[in-house]
Amino acid sequence: MYKLLPVLIENMGAAYPELDAQKELIAKVIKEEEDSFLRTLETGIRLLEKTMADAKSTGKNEISGKDAFTLYDTFGFPLDLTELILRENGMTADIKEFDAEMQQQKQRARNAAAIETGDWITLKEGTTEFVGYDYTEYETSILRYRQVKQKNQTLYQIVLDKTPFYAESGGQVGDTGVLVNEFETIEVVDTKKENNLPIHITKKLPEHMEAPMMACVDTDKRAACAANHSATHLLDAALREVLGEHVEQKGSLVTPDSLRFDFSHFQKVTDEEIRKVEHIVNAKIRANIPLKEYRNIPIEEAKELGAIALFGEKYGDHVRVIQFGSSVEFCGGTHVAATGNIGMVKIISESSVAAGVRRIEAYTGARVEELMNTIEDTLHDLKALFNNAPDLAGTIRKYIDENAGLKKQVEDFMKEKEAQLKERLLKNVQEVNGVKVIKFCAPLPAETVKNIAFQLRGQITENLFFVAGTEAEGKPMLTVMLSDNLVAGGLKAGNLVKEAAKLIQGGGGGQPHFATAGGKNADGLNAAIDKVLELAGL
Repeated sequence: MYKLLPVLIENMGAAYPELDAQKELIAKVIKEEEDSFLRTLETGIRLLEKTMADAKSTGKNEISGKDAFTLYDTFGFPLDLTELILRENGMTADIKEFDAEMQQQKQRARNAAAIETGDWITLKEGTTEFVGYDYTEYETSILRYRQVKQKNQTLYQIVLDKTPFYAESGGQVGDTGVLVNEFETIEVVDTKKENNLPIHITKKLPEHMEAPMMACVDTDKRAACAANHSATHLLDAALREVLGEHVEQKGSLVTPDSLRFDFSHFQKVTDEEIRKVEHIVNAKIRANIPLKEYRNIPIEEAKELGAIALFGEKYGDHVRVIQFGSSVEFCGGTHVAATGNIGMVKIISESSVAAGVRRIEAYTGARVEELMNTIEDTLHDLKALFNNAPDLAGTIRKYIDENAGLKKQVEDFMKEKEAQLKERLLKNVQEVNGVKVIKFCAPLPAETVKNIAFQLRGQITENLFFVAGTEAEGKPMLTVMLSDNLVAGGLKAGNLVKEAAKLIQGGGGGQPHFATAGGKNADGLNAAIDKVLELAGL
């Protein structure tokens, strides 16, 4: 589909000039989306084939609606595609159960989002004046309030006539703090924005509603948020410098603890590119570039300054612009007075969140210091483990190589023991009613028993009945392997282990020819083996 982009540009480019301007990015994003869908398709088909095989092994020609919903909900596999593949294989899905699962999920989502809101109680008329760019404490009074219930929790929303509290918007979380009067102190747990109005959220109401109050912002959290928000602006500029002008902000989250920045880019950002971005940002932090704030200026004037607007975002006739040197952006958030207040930026992760959209998460200031302390402590502990070796990386690599060699020796030893045990079992085959019965009980890993069982099945192609009771790391395991003719005669390994597993206080199952069961009581293994033989009539 991405190859059709030139045709689209030819026909629609005049009306949408950004198609031609961003054609390389658009082509790469479409191709990545196609590749992503093909990966989803491959995973879904593989899981569906297993689900169909499991259903057929129990004699069913219908898969459960729950399985179909898991494919749809967890792996993004469309229901109509599931039904198409099932029809091609003579099978169906339980659509009623699928619909029921879908309704349950919708109900869970509704319950999680349900809010019971009371009516506003007005004490006096008026609107809120935000003073938070200049003050973190301000005298105020309550205009109105209401009660809100969500998830069995009762909260209160308060509107003030003047507030220094920044309400959550533009990716930045809302301020917290307190409302204080001469009688009491009320904690503000969050500040949201509703109809462009700051809403202060508290766990209780003041007893003296009409008393004058001081609105006091938590300055430590505010400062941390400001540092992280200013850092996102510097990151945005640095990413465009390193990756290209196609980089556009697609979302952000600014909290006191960290920052998250989503941006358009068609591939993973390399470690080298991340390091370049960090170096550019930290150089600007060390330069201590002062904040230039243009408050409530005409939008045309802001554009002349070179301010970057978010694609698709709507702005009024007058806007606020934040500038740190070459970084100039439309922004209503709180920021540091100079970049030096950020301290330092350290990117902690880079990942994909959607086709053509990458995500960077980072720490600033004290959180970087904490991260460095953690890394230093970890490095110190590692050195101590390796006797403070001067070349730690080389020493660890040497131990890894030695471990790989020892592991190979153990694997070779186990294969040799497997072969010896298999030969011993072949010499001790018991024939009962024409069936070649092989049974044993020993402390062996599950994988070893499985290997032996399949090797024996390859050598004894008819009338093989293999049953083993093993124990590894204190966990008992019952294993049954049958030849195809015994399965055709009516025996099912899964049914046999399921019943016998009760004697080891466990359960299990599997395919008709091969099944296993785990349990808790290793003392019951011999009895479980005898039970399998009894159920098989041997």
